[in-house]
Amino acid sequence: MDEKRAVVALFGVAVAAVIAYVAYRFIAALTVAVFLYYSTRGFYKALTRLRLPKRIRAVTAISVIALPLILLISYTVVLLVTELQTFINQSALIESTASNVSWLQGLEDPPELTPSGLYEAYQNGQFDTIIDFLSDNASFLTSAISGFFLNLLIVIIVTYYLLIDGSKIHSWLLRFDDDAIVRAFLEDADAELEAVLFGNLLNVIAISIIAIASYLAYNAVVPAAVEVPYPALAGALTGIASLIPVVGMKIVYIPLAAATALPTVLGGGDISLLVYTAGFLVVALVVVDTIPDLVLRPFLSGEKTHVGLLMLAYILGPVVFGFYGLFFAPILLVLGLTFSDIALPRLLGAEPQDDGLPDEQTILDEFRT
Repeated sequence: MDEKRAVVALFGVAVAAVIAYVAYRFIAALTVAVFLYYSTRGFYKALTRLRLPKRIRAVTAISVIALPLILLISYTVVLLVTELQTFINQSALIESTASNVSWLQGLEDPPELTPSGLYEAYQNGQFDTIIDFLSDNASFLTSAISGFFLNLLIVIIVTYYLLIDGSKIHSWLLRFDDDAIVRAFLEDADAELEAVLFGNLLNVIAISIIAIASYLAYNAVVPAAVEVPYPALAGALTGIASLIPVVGMKIVYIPLAAATALPTVLGGGDISLLVYTAGFLVVALVVVDTIPDLVLRPFLSGEKTHVGLLMLAYILGPVVFGFYGLFFAPILLVLGLTFSDIALPRLLGAEPQDDGLPDEQTILDEFRT
């Protein structure tokens, strides 16, 4: 009997090692999937009031997050392409650059962004150098693109099945419960993860709204020469940039300030207009960056996790783990703190903390009608 158990145990260890290796290879996608799961779970549960099947609820919840993000990225790409073409048409810099960089040749006379214009440019050989460049780097580009879509597919599938089968995973873990330690740990960790990770999403939405309102208000009172370009898009990107630690929103509103100042500086306009640009920086730094961080973050940082520790996790996570560390480090922090608060004392023999009331006394909430 002992030999059979040893063989089964070794087989289980081998399977667990393989699963752990696969999970490690795709740790970024799995981490993002966990973040999306906790970000959409509340909405997924709210859809039960409509008596929709759980699969439809899961697809709807994921679409609510994914669709606006896809539209935002698509809109950004279209604007960048349009503005790049305008810059190429108006700038003499591209001519000298294209003469020195082979795969940029032909951009000094860009084709029209229409099917007929692109086809005509292809027939005239304007894309030959770009095609040669892409051919020389086909292996790298193919690997990068296929890797992106593979990770995206993993994120969608894992998030989808966490939504519809999360309760089954919870029930399976409770089979290993011992003196209610596992249940207590799972319930506390689950609640705190939802508070922290969902708080991330709420923070992005709140800052996006504040930034859009601030940029539109700025444009309403300043001359046209120093207006913020595309204020709605810029505000949405500011909210997304708030996820990035340390620099955060500065990677959006500082280039925006430069964009408002460059036409005046390079065009020989009225230098006094730069006062408005300075005012924009003050508004962005105080109203968009500082005040929301001081007011909103404490309310959106979880119920038990210390705000300072969470900020360190956001800062150190990307440094240690890479981009996915922005979500992975807070998850590790929550699990570690919950384990030290709930499970560790019981494993060391400490009695569970009570509410400080005598056994026969109840809390005040129970007397409310």
